[in-house]
Amino acid sequence: MNNFERALAVTLGEGSLAKIQKIKVGIAGAGGLGSNCAQFLVRSGFKYFKIVDYDKVDHSNLNRQFYFKNQVGLFKVDALYYNLLKINPAVAIETIKEKIDQTNVQTLFQDCDVVIEAVDGPEDKRLLVEAYLNRGKLLVAVSGMAGWGNTEAIRVRQVTEDFFLVGDRVSEVSPANPPLAPGVVVAAAKQADIVLQHVLDQ
Repeated sequence: MNNFERALAVTLGEGSLAKIQKIKVGIAGAGGLGSNCAQFLVRSGFKYFKIVDYDKVDHSNLNRQFYFKNQVGLFKVDALYYNLLKINPAVAIETIKEKIDQTNVQTLFQDCDVVIEAVDGPEDKRLLVEAYLNRGKLLVAVSGMAGWGNTEAIRVRQVTEDFFLVGDRVSEVSPANPPLAPGVVVAAAKQADIVLQHVLDQ
């Protein structure tokens, strides 16, 4: 146990930290939702991850994603791996540079206890949710968190025993309604909080 984990054990209790550190979290997408949810989970004690994304960090990502100017041009999964290690050097992260599609969605996260949906576009979101719904895993998705000034509308809805949906379910990303840090981070934090509550309540 390193110094970060010792300090967290004081906050959470050793028993709770031990429960958290048994869980493997799969994160589909390392953009605004995925990168921020990952950092919140690492700060909460989770240490086993599988993160899947094929994209690279761009300057346009820096307004809401857990990356920095010197990481522009890097694969997101590589940059996120480095950033998460700076929080807890004991994290164990499997990174996969692939686009999630019909050919791989069923198997990518089969070894994970939790699946975080953090992909772009309704079709990709639907693909992931349909693949992992009723698979005996905690599934946490997001629908609606774009724009500004309405973060109180970002709520949690429990759809089934193991499927939670975060968001206002209305605000789609558009030029007039862009994804910005406040809404994205609120949604990502709620995703992480659902996972934390689910694990600690067991």
